[in-house]
Amino acid sequence: MSIEAMQHPVLVLNRLWQAINVCTADRALALLYTGHAQAVCETPTGFGTFSFREWCDFSPTAGEAGAVRTISLRIRIPRIILLLFFDRLPNKEVKFTRHNVFERDRNTCQYCGKRFDRRDLNIDHVVPRQAGGLTQWTNVVCSCVDCNRLKANRTPEQAGMRLIRKPKKPRWRPFVEIQFVRTADHSWRHFLDLAYWNVELGED
Repeated sequence: MSIEAMQHPVLVLNRLWQAINVCTADRALALLYTGHAQAVCETPTGFGTFSFREWCDFSPTAGEAGAVRTISLRIRIPRIILLLFFDRLPNKEVKFTRHNVFERDRNTCQYCGKRFDRRDLNIDHVVPRQAGGLTQWTNVVCSCVDCNRLKANRTPEQAGMRLIRKPKKPRWRPFVEIQFVRTADHSWRHFLDLAYWNVELGED
C-alpha cells in the first residue's frame, strides 16, 4: 500500500452536500469503512453514493494508479466522500499567518493601492509596535517597500497617509481553504463552485 497514495487529498462534503474540508485518502477510507461516510462518484446520471461494500464492488473498474491494495481487497481511492451524520459548516478560525494576511489584502498595498508580488510586500503594523500596537488581524496590513519606508514608525495619520481599507479579521470560508489544494480532482469543481456562490459573505 503506497504511503503517497494514502495521502491523496479527498474532498469532504457534509450531509447537505456542502464542501467543508479536505482529508487524506486513509482518513476517507476509514470513515467509509466505519459507515460514517459514503463515497461519491460521478456517473452518467449525476453523482451517486456508495457504501463501503458497494465501493469495494465498484473498485475493480479503477486503474492501478487510483487504487490501494490490502491483503484481501483492492480499493479505489475515492475523490469525494459524503459524511452521513454531519450537516453543519465547521466553525473554524482563520490562522493568523503572513500568507493569510496577503490573501486577505489580495497582495495589494493598503496605502498606495498597487498590487505586488509577495516578495515585494511587507507586513506593516498600522499602530507601530513601539507605540503599543499589537500583532493581530486588526492592526496589520500589506504594505509595499516604498510605503513602508515612508510611513516608518508612525501611524498613517502621523505620516499623512490613508488606509484603503480598515484591517479586520477575515471569516473562514470552506472554498478558500480547499482551492489551495493544487492536486484537486476535476470532479471537485461542481461542489467548490456551489460553495463559492452560496457562502454567506462578510462585510468588505
